Amino acid sequence: MTEMVHGTVPVRAGEPVLPRWWRTIDKWALVAVFVLFGIGLLLGLAASVPLAERNALPPYYYVQRQMVFGLTAMGVMLAVSMLNPAEVRRMGVLLFLAAFVALALLPFLGTDFGKGAVRWYSLGFGSFQPSEFLKPGLVVLAAWLVAASQDVNGPPGKALSFALTLIVVTLLVLQPDFGQAMLVMFGWGVVYFVSGAPWVLIATVITMIVFGGIVAYNGSEHFARRIDGFLTPEIDPRSQLGYATNAIQEGGFFGVGVGEGQVKWQLPDAHTDFIIAVAAEEYGLMLVLLIIALYGLITVRSLLRLTRERDPFIRLAGAGLAAMLGVQAMINMGVAVRLMPAKGMTLPLVSYGGSSVIAAGIGLGMLLALTRTRPQGQIGDFLFHRARG
Repeated sequence: MTEMVHGTVPVRAGEPVLPRWWRTIDKWALVAVFVLFGIGLLLGLAASVPLAERNALPPYYYVQRQMVFGLTAMGVMLAVSMLNPAEVRRMGVLLFLAAFVALALLPFLGTDFGKGAVRWYSLGFGSFQPSEFLKPGLVVLAAWLVAASQDVNGPPGKALSFALTLIVVTLLVLQPDFGQAMLVMFGWGVVYFVSGAPWVLIATVITMIVFGGIVAYNGSEHFARRIDGFLTPEIDPRSQLGYATNAIQEGGFFGVGVGEGQVKWQLPDAHTDFIIAVAAEEYGLMLVLLIIALYGLITVRSLLRLTRERDPFIRLAGAGLAAMLGVQAMINMGVAVRLMPAKGMTLPLVSYGGSSVIAAGIGLGMLLALTRTRPQGQIGDFLFHRARG
């Protein structure tokens, strides 16, 4: 047989890689990714100029760096999106192992850049944050272990993935980086939930998270200060949250005008953690709604395409990657409008940062690869043929 069809996508013998990739990729999600990257560069033109001035650098120094980081990330994303699921799995495992070793060595070789948390390696020309690359790798590894546990005589994948996640969370908490620790736990939780986890176990994990938060609040001044700042009814107008809240209110529906915003001069993290405040002030609610819609488009479309897959690994890994992207974006924007405590988390593809944008490119490349339309990949056709048989 030179052609076999299951569902809507035929196998075309000898079809070149690029035409096959273009025919099977989720084009809407791909366009949304590029639009988000373009919005990030647009906001970087405004938000990074004050930072360059404070550091006595050319005005668009950080924009140029972000362009290099972003183009690298887009190239990596496109290359990764051409991989098959087995290659994605191998890449995810290797990425996790490399990032895990780097994370474990941070207390000895890392630096905090004066921010009080040892999260980075200083490379001279830039910095490297292992936790950003660890997230997609851990999701893929956990999905592989959990999927393998469903095979006859398979390994205890659920227990192994949970143990690895706890080790990673412990290393992140010791930095301290509670935001990334929660995101990692969430990514594993999605994989486990989609695999059919019992509610009792899910409730147990939630209880552990709450208990861990109480311990962290009582044992970490850094964590307690952020929680207290979130819970206090009054916002200090000179704090980062105060400036961000005021900027969002000033922006209204259509913004104060391009380049006219003031929050970028007041916030040291306007180009990273609070980039959405810059968007809201200068371009208004319309741009913020567009950004939310783009993240929602990528996340929801990916999850819908994954419902047609019958390969457990593809469903689990894709769901974890899609949910992690959406939740990280939600956390970043939620902090800016004071719906959540400050987390120190970037807005994927939009915030400035080499590690953040390149790791996002890798994760999105994996997601696009897993959500490509494949023959024999739709669970509906599989069940239909089984019912007829």
